[in-house]
Amino acid sequence: MKVLLSIKPEFVEKIFSEEKRYEYRKIIFKQKVDSVVIYSTMPEGKIVGEFSIDKILINDPERIWEITNRYSGITHNFFKQYFNNKDSAYAIKIGEVERYDEPIDPKDFDFPFTAPQSFFYVDDDFRPISQKADPVESVLF
Repeated sequence: MKVLLSIKPEFVEKIFSEEKRYEYRKIIFKQKVDSVVIYSTMPEGKIVGEFSIDKILINDPERIWEITNRYSGITHNFFKQYFNNKDSAYAIKIGEVERYDEPIDPKDFDFPFTAPQSFFYVDDDFRPISQKADPVESVLF
């Protein structure tokens, strides 16, 4: 199963350079997801690549920061603001990364495309698909 994530362009570049090896989320998938399709938000507005998921960590935000900060690609201050008043945090450990040779412009799709606020499940043609109730196996620390 694949999921499409909206990620800011500066973080997309850090993923491709391997400076950022964790993608942080306040909510996580209900289905078991193997790979993430990367939608680089505006001003780029294109699907630029994907990565496999090594594992998903869940814990309180400060513990997640302790575990992941070396390869976070963000500042501690940014992290704290993002998870402000949250009891739990998710860190998707990025596995193998693939940058597409040519970014894909969703305007060229034969279906209406709206960038997700957070994520949505997609098929191999990047069409959104509905959720099912399969639990996600997360690694707890």
